[in-house]
Amino acid sequence: MPGFIALGATWGSSFLFIKVGVAELHPVYVTLGRVALGAITMLALVALLRDRLPRSPRVWAHLAVVGTIGVALPFTLFGYGEQRIPSLLAGIWNATTPLVALPLAALVFRTEKLTVRNVTGIAVGFAGVLVVLGVWNGAGGAMLSGQLMCFAASACYGVAIAYLKRFVTTRQSSGLALVAGQMLVATAVMAVIAPLAAGGAPPAMGQLSGQLIASMLALGILGTGFAHLIHYRNIRLVGASAASLVTYLVPLFAMLIGVIVLSESLTWYQPVGTLVVFSGIAITQGLPLRRRRPRLEPATTTAPAAPAPAPGVP
Repeated sequence: MPGFIALGATWGSSFLFIKVGVAELHPVYVTLGRVALGAITMLALVALLRDRLPRSPRVWAHLAVVGTIGVALPFTLFGYGEQRIPSLLAGIWNATTPLVALPLAALVFRTEKLTVRNVTGIAVGFAGVLVVLGVWNGAGGAMLSGQLMCFAASACYGVAIAYLKRFVTTRQSSGLALVAGQMLVATAVMAVIAPLAAGGAPPAMGQLSGQLIASMLALGILGTGFAHLIHYRNIRLVGASAASLVTYLVPLFAMLIGVIVLSESLTWYQPVGTLVVFSGIAITQGLPLRRRRPRLEPATTTAPAAPAPAPGVP
């Protein structure tokens, strides 16, 4: 399906743009730039589609939590992580989000139930995490810390997804409006934190390379704005569950782009571990072994609204 391929390529390429960004900017300013551009893009889409932002103060309070934990924090962690590890490895870690989201949803937010199948899938998935880490090598230093930062970023997405399902997605606001709200909150948070964390103001616009500016525009406008439109279209066409399968494409594109564009290299156990993680996710989602025709689901006004969505938007 063209929509799945376009979305997987867009979100998968985000790790390349982050890598380019942190080469010239402090990670907190990469985050600030992309969420600010994302907020502008989402607000433009809200106006274009004649949608409207949430009106309830309670909804905005929940969005403040999600915008901080599910947008500002993971975006920043991925930036710090990619200062230490290849972009393709960051893309692999993004795929672990469902392994965190499910147990949180079941044990903390009580929006799901843990079954033997779920527990088995989570165990298989985390075995894949250990394989990706290459724990038998005794990895340490910057490589290990970078991987743990990216894993923590994916865990933040898991927290945000479970929180959204428990407190936000039942509200009468569209997914587009909720994502716009998250981006606005994240922009406000990073506008305060970035100068403090970076120890000063960002470089002047004239000091930034064209490559950096293009990467930031791609992160904010394409990766945040238009990618969500494609995601909502996929949900309308095939339903939310089937649309979430884009999770499997994102790390594949991240690996492909990292190898081709940045000449990054893979060790044998990283793609193998990724396949194990995918197997764990497939078990938890109860994917059928035989092919079935996808069932169309009616569009709703409360489409999943997470910065990933699909489980985890880089």
